[in-house]
Amino acid sequence: MKQKIVIRVVSMNNEKSRCKALKTVVGVSGVESAAVKGDEVEVVGDGIDAVVLTRALRKCVAPADLISVGEAKKTEEKKPETPATPPVWSFYPRPYYPICEVRDPYPETPCTIM
Repeated sequence: MKQKIVIRVVSMNNEKSRCKALKTVVGVSGVESAAVKGDEVEVVGDGIDAVVLTRALRKCVAPADLISVGEAKKTEEKKPETPATPPVWSFYPRPYYPICEVRDPYPETPCTIM
């Protein structure tokens, strides 16, 4: 059963602490996805121990409070409808680039060793 855990971290006001929090959360086994929204960290996974996760955040980042633990809701993704008409291909005129041949100014080297 997938569960969703929300943990509030007190002082996550800069990018360094947010990055550190995400690294800590992703390091715990069972985590499938993690997101930082404001000062809260949302974790979704299977078989995650919320207390271990909160202690790890307290140890590595800042004081943290466990807000909620619950079942993760399944979201059904609706596929966008494909148009019935095939795409129209358009060909634009391409610019003309002249072809230039480049030759070595010294075709034969005077050195006999090489």
